[in-house]
Amino acid sequence: MNGFGRQVRPRAVNVVRAWLPLAAAAVFSALAADKRPVVTEYFGTCDASAAVPLGSDRFLVASDEDSVLRLYRLGRTNAPEQVFDVTGFLDLDYRHPESDIEGAALVGDVAYWISSHARSVGGKVRESRSRFFATRIATSDTRVTVTPIGRPYRYLLADMETDAKLAPCGLASAAGLAARAPGALNIEGLCATPDGTLLIGFRSPVPQGRALLLPLLNPAEVVLGQQARFGPPIELRLGGFGVRDMALVNGRYVIIGGASGSGGQERLFFWDGNSDEANEVNAARFKGLQPEVVIGYPGKGLAELQVLSDDGARRLDGCPCKDLPDPQQRRFRSVWVRPKKAR
Repeated sequence: MNGFGRQVRPRAVNVVRAWLPLAAAAVFSALAADKRPVVTEYFGTCDASAAVPLGSDRFLVASDEDSVLRLYRLGRTNAPEQVFDVTGFLDLDYRHPESDIEGAALVGDVAYWISSHARSVGGKVRESRSRFFATRIATSDTRVTVTPIGRPYRYLLADMETDAKLAPCGLASAAGLAARAPGALNIEGLCATPDGTLLIGFRSPVPQGRALLLPLLNPAEVVLGQQARFGPPIELRLGGFGVRDMALVNGRYVIIGGASGSGGQERLFFWDGNSDEANEVNAARFKGLQPEVVIGYPGKGLAELQVLSDDGARRLDGCPCKDLPDPQQRRFRSVWVRPKKAR
C-alpha cells in the first residue's frame, strides 16, 4: 500500500524486438549528426508527458491520458517496476476524469506535478485538468514509496486571473479558448529553480512571439491550500516557440521548445535563467518523435540528457498507440542527447 491506495505490480511483457539496443538508452549525438538516433522503448504507456529522475538510474513518469505514475529503471524496458495510481487522490470529475498531467519538478524529496489547465477541444471547461499537487518520494535500492502531500490545488487559474501584474499576459482570455484554438491556454512545463521555487512553462499563449514562464513562489504552501503567489512573468525569446518541457540541470535550464499549436519541429535550448533569450542546442533534432520530457541525471549533467516522446498518436499495428487493445503493448520512446554546444 501507499498513500494513494493500491499499488499495482506490473507483469512483464515478453516482446521480441531484435532491433532494440541493449544499452539503457540510445545516443542522439551532435558529434554524429549523419546517423539516425537509436531509440529505446519503455512499455506500459504511450503518453509520456512529465517525469522526474530518481537517483542516477530511475525515473517516474506521468501520462496525459490517465492519472498513474510509473517507475522505470534505465534499460529495463519491458514494464514499469512500480505503478502508483493517483486517481482517487486527485478527486477527478467522474464524467471527464482525464487529469492531463503535463509537467513535473523535483525539489529535494518532493515531486510537484501540474496538469494542462486547458479546456477541451470543443471549448468546454474540464475541471479535472486543473490540478497542481505534490508527492513525497522515498527511495531505496529496490523500492520507491510515493506519498501524497496535502491536497490537490484547483485554483491556479483563478489566482493568475486576479493577480494584477499578470494582466498583460492575457491569461484570462486565453483560458476561455478551446484547447486547439490559436492562443489558448495550455501549461506543459514545470521546473525547479535553485532557490526551491518553481517555474510554470506555457506552451500557449506565446505573447509577442515569446515563451511565457511564470514563477510560482510558494508551491509548498499551495499544496496545503494557501493561495498561489507569483513572481513577475518572464517572456523568453525561444525562436517563437512555446515550452514543451523544462528542467534545471547543474544550475542551468534545459528547455524543449515547440509550436504552440499542432505541427512544427521541436528544438532543445539552454537558458542561463537571467537573460531574455535562450540558446538553441546545435544539431539536436527529433524527427519522427514528439519530445515532451527532458531529464537530467546526477553524474551526467548537461553532457547527456534523456528525452521522452509522447507517442499516444504514433501508429502501431494499424492504430494509434494509445488505442492498442493490449495495454501492455503500449510504449513510449526514449533517446539520449549529447549536446555539442549551444548557439
